[in-house]
Amino acid sequence: MKLKEEIELQKQMNIAELNDLDETTRIEVEGFRMGTYLRLEIHDVPYEMVQYFDPYHPILVGGIGFGEESNGYMQARLKKHRWHNKVLKTRDPIIVSIGWRRYQTIPIYAIEDQNGRHRMLKYTPEHMHCLAMFWGPLAPPKTGIIAVQSLVNNQKAFRITATAVILEFNHAARIMKKIKLVGYPCKIFKKTALIKDMFTSDLEIARFEGAAVRTVSGIRGQVKKAAKEEIGNQPKKKGQLREGIARCTFEDKILMSDIVFLRAWTQVEVPCFYNPLTTALRPRSQTWQGMKTVAELRRENNIPVPLNKDSIYKPVERRPRKFNPLVIPKTLQEALPFASKPKDIPRRKQPLLERRRAVVMEPHERRVHALFQQLQLIKQAKMKKKKLKNEQKRKELEAQKTKDEEISRKRKREERRERYREQEKLKSTKKRLRS
Repeated sequence: MKLKEEIELQKQMNIAELNDLDETTRIEVEGFRMGTYLRLEIHDVPYEMVQYFDPYHPILVGGIGFGEESNGYMQARLKKHRWHNKVLKTRDPIIVSIGWRRYQTIPIYAIEDQNGRHRMLKYTPEHMHCLAMFWGPLAPPKTGIIAVQSLVNNQKAFRITATAVILEFNHAARIMKKIKLVGYPCKIFKKTALIKDMFTSDLEIARFEGAAVRTVSGIRGQVKKAAKEEIGNQPKKKGQLREGIARCTFEDKILMSDIVFLRAWTQVEVPCFYNPLTTALRPRSQTWQGMKTVAELRRENNIPVPLNKDSIYKPVERRPRKFNPLVIPKTLQEALPFASKPKDIPRRKQPLLERRRAVVMEPHERRVHALFQQLQLIKQAKMKKKKLKNEQKRKELEAQKTKDEEISRKRKREERRERYREQEKLKSTKKRLRS
């Protein structure tokens, strides 16, 4: 309270001191007071501003700091407005209002991973913040931003698309996106293989030397260098060498049917696009039109969305894999039990002659065989009768058990009723005695 009183006292003293000065001296010391009519002289104004000047439309006049005159990359924390019914797409132009400036720019949306990497997003998240990197006149941190996609007045949906705040500005942007390169073996050595269709030139292979690769079966490997000596360095045409084949080493021998993947990160370039709004240089009846989105251009020209054949789900047709024969070292064979040791004698494909030979029985043997068959039939008939009898007996026991349980349930229910009646009579007697 004491500090406020001192400030108020100093303010009254300043006002009293300024009242004693003449008007010219007071303006030089204090500046122009609120409510004062001023005349501004503006230089280098386009003639369209004077031609389409509307006195009924106010013009805002402001000042720009010394550090806000240069252009650069700005990073903002952005969130899609909850009332806007569509998500925002990366590289779609938006109109932003930052401080005293309004301009159109092309943002790249990203999110920060745990390791500090800025990973590019194709669309903005639904209910959370993300990072937006765009090019434009630099603004100080913590400056508020409001973004729209169009300036037309007949828009049905909610016009404000997103809100944001400036985090930092810089002259370089580092936003990464994940890429996956696919290759196939063309020649296999023991633990080394030559991979084709993954790179297009030896320069690309040199760029990815030392990168980790992996097969579908989970075998890990590493890119070594471009392969020329291994393939004989034979040109396909006169004066041309076959490039783009990489030599990779793996932790185990791979197969020709394996597919090799290389996962890497590449930097995304943020477009240096800055288009200031020139609404004061045209009649008020005309709407300023900037760069259109890809969806608007397709809609105007009736161009369908391009269909990528690689994005269509295809039926999986797996060829039967042929595995190399298993080779067991001799030292390991000696330690194996006899049942697991490889046998030198191959298994017979046809049964032995004793199993294929027809057996002709004597009359006495036929009578004995027939007698055994009859005894077996008698035994099966007895077992069937016994099974039916046991099944019937089980059903009777279950029926008797169900009947006994029902009688027991009724008896218990009557006992509970009698007990509850006695308890109620005892309670009523106690109440009567108390009263």
